[in-house]
Amino acid sequence: MGIEVVVEGLTKSFGKQSIWRDVSLTLPAGEVSVMLGPSGTGKTVFLKSLIGLLKPEQGRVLINGVDMVNSPERDIYETRKLFGLMFQDGALFGSMSLFDNIAFPLREHTRKKESEIRRIVMERIEVVGLLGAEGKLPGEISGGMRKRAGLARALVLDPQIILCDEPDSGLDPVRTAYISQLLIDLNAQLDATMLIVTHNLDIAATVPDNMGMLFLRELVTFGPREVLLTSDEPVVSQFLGGRREGPIGMSEEKDAATLAAEADAASASVPAAPRVIVPQLEPSPGLPPRQAVARRRKRVMGMIDTLPPAARSAIRDTYAKSAEAATLPMPAAGSGA
Repeated sequence: MGIEVVVEGLTKSFGKQSIWRDVSLTLPAGEVSVMLGPSGTGKTVFLKSLIGLLKPEQGRVLINGVDMVNSPERDIYETRKLFGLMFQDGALFGSMSLFDNIAFPLREHTRKKESEIRRIVMERIEVVGLLGAEGKLPGEISGGMRKRAGLARALVLDPQIILCDEPDSGLDPVRTAYISQLLIDLNAQLDATMLIVTHNLDIAATVPDNMGMLFLRELVTFGPREVLLTSDEPVVSQFLGGRREGPIGMSEEKDAATLAAEADAASASVPAAPRVIVPQLEPSPGLPPRQAVARRRKRVMGMIDTLPPAARSAIRDTYAKSAEAATLPMPAAGSGA
C-alpha cells in the first residue's frame, strides 16, 4: 500500500519572488490526488519540493517519519527511493533505447543481475503498452509513447508514491484519455499514493479521489474531489469553466477594477448552469478493484459533516448511485445488453 504524505506550512521562494506560501495538505495513502492551477503557479516546484529536489524556506514534508525538507541528507536520499517521478517530457536519454532508459534506475540504484533487470523492465513495458517498442530510440516514437516510457521508468523501483508532472502535456484528447485510464489502472495494480499535477480538465474530472488548486501563491483548497468540483470560489469556477471572466488573467491576476466590471456584467447575464460531477474512472476489465475506494469512502464519510453543503450533497449522491448500481442484476448472457 502507498504511504501517506503530510505537508505542513510549506513556503518556497526564488530570490524575492514568492512561489507559494504556507501550503498544508495530506495526500492519503494509496489514493490518487490532483493538483490544479494556471500555468506559472508553481505546481512543478511543489512536486520537486515533495521529493526533496528543491528546498523550501519553511515547513515540513513528512514521509514515514522523515522530513524531506529538514532531515539529514542520507535519510532524504533513502526515502526518495520510495518515489517514482514522471516528468513532463519523459526526460528520456536520447541516445539510449527505451529498454535502457527504463532499466537505468535499476542499474543505477540496485545490484540486480541483468536477467532480473530484463524481467522487471519488460513487465513495466507491458503494463504501459509499449511491447515491441523497447529497442527504439526516444526520437523514433511519438510524444505519447515517450510519456508512457517515462511512466514505465518511474515504476521500475516499485514506488509507493508516484508523482506525475503534467502527463497530458502535448497530447491530443484521445491520448490523454488513454493516459487517464492508465493512471487509474496503475493505482488498482500497485495501490500506490499518487499525485498528478495538471491543468487538464478531463483528467481533473475523471481521475482523482482528491483535488487541490494553487493560485496567487496560496493553496486555494485541497480535499475530496467533490469539494473542488462543487466550489463557488471565483478562481475555481473560472478555471473549471474555462472562462475569461474571473481572477485569472493572461499573465497575472486581474486588478480590482477589472474584476468589478466583470461582476457587473455577470450580474446582468444568464447564470451559469450548475456543474455536473462525472463519474470517476474505474479500472479496466480484468484488473482488481482499487483498494483505495473503500478506504476513501470511510475517510470521507467520517469528515462529511465538516464539508460545504454542495460537496456533502454530491458525495451522498455519488455513493447512493454506486450502491444502487451494485444491486442491479447482471444482464443475462446473449441478451445483447
